[in-house]
Amino acid sequence: MVDSAVAKKTAEAEVAQAERTRSGRAYRPNVDIIENKEELLVVADMPGVSSSSIDVKFENGSLEIHGRVPVRQTPETRYLLREYGVGDFYRSFQVSEAIDASRITAEYADGVLTLHLPKIEAVKPRKIAIKML
Repeated sequence: MVDSAVAKKTAEAEVAQAERTRSGRAYRPNVDIIENKEELLVVADMPGVSSSSIDVKFENGSLEIHGRVPVRQTPETRYLLREYGVGDFYRSFQVSEAIDASRITAEYADGVLTLHLPKIEAVKPRKIAIKML
């Protein structure tokens, strides 16, 4: 016989691990991740997104980027040629927890989202002074 509390926790864990589903199209934005002494820099191409429709979340070492793109034409539009797909942008990354989440900043200009993920002091490289004896 299975304890109901254990079964409930197992079911909750399975739900927590399930992938999200979305209606409509979702595109993976192209991303560059650059590391320097002070921070990780994440640069994501997200054309057509307004800054007010971007959500960035960082929790337990997981970084999620989601940008909603509005529909450009009405449903009645008659296309002669249609190559540009419209849909949301979504990307997630597992990032070292050596990031100071309280100091993360974001900028958005010309269709490019730039995230600054500062490292915590303990992981920054430091120069060790040598004493003369």
